[in-house]
Amino acid sequence: MDKIFQIGDFTFRLCCPEEIMPPPNFMLFERGDTECALEKGSENSSMKETAEPEYTYRMHVAEELPVPEGKVIARRPDLTVYECGNRESRLIGVKGTEGYYACYRENDLSSAEITFAADRIGGLHIDPVFSSLLALERRLVKKDSMILHCAYVEYQGEAILFSAPSETGKTTQANLWEKYRGSRTVNGDRSLLGKKDGRWTAQGWPVCGTSEVCHDEAFPIRAIVMLSQADENRAVRMTPGQAFPLVYSQITVNRWNREDHIHTMDLIQDLLESVPVYHLGCTISEEAVECLARILEV
Repeated sequence: MDKIFQIGDFTFRLCCPEEIMPPPNFMLFERGDTECALEKGSENSSMKETAEPEYTYRMHVAEELPVPEGKVIARRPDLTVYECGNRESRLIGVKGTEGYYACYRENDLSSAEITFAADRIGGLHIDPVFSSLLALERRLVKKDSMILHCAYVEYQGEAILFSAPSETGKTTQANLWEKYRGSRTVNGDRSLLGKKDGRWTAQGWPVCGTSEVCHDEAFPIRAIVMLSQADENRAVRMTPGQAFPLVYSQITVNRWNREDHIHTMDLIQDLLESVPVYHLGCTISEEAVECLARILEV
């Protein structure tokens, strides 16, 4: 496979051997075959817009993973990150599973090599397992974009993002809004945040968790709602200072990269100055929906 993909403002080329096929949700972001996309005289205007991939990922399968060069700058059970000059490499695993299933190595500013362990290919159909290979957050922060852990719903042409730690009730509240307000879930677990025409916008992401709801669509953000479970429903608007640590905790951040980390915090500050953030202590009820709707004035 040799195709062009676009996620947010990041357009890239993905070259895979025949035995590797990205998950269906990832394929939603496909923009065409490389040969067609790069044809100078293409009559497809939308194809012309994505005709120049700025980054190339080449994937291989091997019996053994290569050993990355450089010093270790971050380590956790499922990931080891190496730095060599301005290039980064990663050994990538799955939490709760021994060993690594892939090695990601940057060649230069425009390309990376990804090597899979031959005996672990069977897991690549899982959204986060495949998407983790590409270090997308590293590319997207340079596009002034961030990945937020949230249930992303569209209501009256705008996005409402329900964010909180796992098992807090993001999907539940999204489903309640569908039931009582006729909203529509765009992604049940993640959203890419970036600016479009000067306004912060929620965009599609190829990972949707157990919700199985994933669409490549973008809507301007009406509000971010930080959730907590409560015995009574209460919604309040938060100041940027109050909201910052809560939003930061749900953003994908590479803390080992100082420059990207600082830039992400600047982006969060800009987001909070533009987009209202609310805290909703809630029950599982229609009353929770109406409580939030009143403060959103929708």
